[in-house]
Amino acid sequence: MGGKQGHGRAGWIEVIAGCMFSGKTEELIRRLNRALIARQKVEIFKPAIDTRYHQEQIVSHNENSIRSTPVNFASDILLLAGECDVVGIDEAQFFDDAIVEVCNTLANSGKRVIVAGLDMDFEGKPFGPMPNLLAVAEFVTKVHAICASTGELASFSYRLVESDKQVVLGERKEYEARSRQAFVEGMKQREKK
Repeated sequence: MGGKQGHGRAGWIEVIAGCMFSGKTEELIRRLNRALIARQKVEIFKPAIDTRYHQEQIVSHNENSIRSTPVNFASDILLLAGECDVVGIDEAQFFDDAIVEVCNTLANSGKRVIVAGLDMDFEGKPFGPMPNLLAVAEFVTKVHAICASTGELASFSYRLVESDKQVVLGERKEYEARSRQAFVEGMKQREKK
């Protein structure tokens, strides 16, 4: 998956998906840093809505970071990507559905596109444009966290605070990673209240 892009060659799309605290952003930063080491021109974007850690950086839960450009709309990425070889996009679930066409356009123009995002929301349902991104990607990496209740592999983001809104920005006070069993049990207990 290395080498210079362009010269009439199509690029590709890589999607890193999983629940909260699974290392999605960590893996995105790792791949982007490798591209930088290979002297590839890299542009990195995140939704402007995500200001949990830093206004202009992508920051993982482990506090690793890389410079990024906050954008309001997926279409802004096409305007700002320029002549880069690699495009990184974090928190893709927060973008509008146009992010899928943006990623396809970038890949079709010879760029390597690396996208990270939550595959499911707090109810365990597919989140925003992520299912469509997973469908068009050449490479999909599903990462897992460790369940806060059972210690098993976790693939669900369980919301600890009361809210029916799909998007509630938060961290460990608001969410925890859960296995399927612990997630289902938590949702049943929540329904009883």
